[in-house]
Amino acid sequence: MPNPKIPLEPDRFYHIYNRGINECPIFKETTNYEYFLALYDKYILPIADTYAWVLMGNHFHLLVRIKTNLNLEGFENLQGLIIGKRINQQFSNLFNAYTKAFNKKYNRTGSLLEHTFRRKSIESESYLKQALIYIHNNPVHHGFCTHPRDYRWSSYLSYISLKPTKLQRETVIGWFDDLANFKTAHEQKIDVIAIENWLKS
Repeated sequence: MPNPKIPLEPDRFYHIYNRGINECPIFKETTNYEYFLALYDKYILPIADTYAWVLMGNHFHLLVRIKTNLNLEGFENLQGLIIGKRINQQFSNLFNAYTKAFNKKYNRTGSLLEHTFRRKSIESESYLKQALIYIHNNPVHHGFCTHPRDYRWSSYLSYISLKPTKLQRETVIGWFDDLANFKTAHEQKIDVIAIENWLKS
């Protein structure tokens, strides 16, 4: 199992994911998705660059790289594991704030997410591409649509758009050489079982 307690380190890529406790819904309506993304901007943008994301009804996936120059008050005098704990705390703050708002809105109590958020460190550029394609195609894998462009709550639409974005668009398109190859790569089959087994390892 991936260790949910390992500190997140600067200048490293991570595939971060979680799901609702007992697979319960964590996003029920448009305002839920929008609020989660607003909280994401508040807590995660200062500490990480985002390369891909998808929000599903009962789970989510994120592909991020922790920044080397952290523009968060209090980081300038921290080192090593202390920095890692502070970075982890930013993610915990996001999920806790979302859970609190969700519970209040739907008159529920207790945990919303299944466990401490899981994360896997990504070491190779080839897997970075596979993880990004896997994340964008998650709605296809789960039968919500037949192509990632048909699903609203993922970063795919931002990559094929000319609108301003907070994503690392130019870098990611560069991984595939150009936008045409980026689109083509998302239409190819990937080994979903191998990726999911790797996430669980």
